Amino acid sequence: MERRERDGREPRSRRRGQGELEAQVLAALHEAPGPVGAAWVQERVGGDLAYTIVMTILTRLLAKGVVSRERAGRSFHWRSTADEAGLAALRMRKVLDSERDRGAVLASFVTTLSADDERLLRDLLGDTGAGAAEG
Repeated sequence: MERRERDGREPRSRRRGQGELEAQVLAALHEAPGPVGAAWVQERVGGDLAYTIVMTILTRLLAKGVVSRERAGRSFHWRSTADEAGLAALRMRKVLDSERDRGAVLASFVTTLSADDERLLRDLLGDTGAGAAEG
């Protein structure tokens, strides 16, 4: 049975945000058998999404360095250049970039880390903790 609003109208489809669309496009590219055209991506993400929107998202992802493109006749074929960890890092950086007080956001994030994650982060930053105590 089809769902209708109380006034009898068809429900509007939920509008997807830019970040959600980028994630969906990247997920589609990850599933691709190789470089694919924008129409292939459009079909996987949802045919109701305009081709021009898919192209805009692909172009933005290209500027961010998480996809690449190669000429295929008069159009382009696209592929993801980031793995899952890279995509998660992109989302984290996007959140950080959207906030005014980066220091406060990072400090808040770090205080929520488990001891193991904090240790891993210190190792990744090249700081075993001794340098921080001295400085």
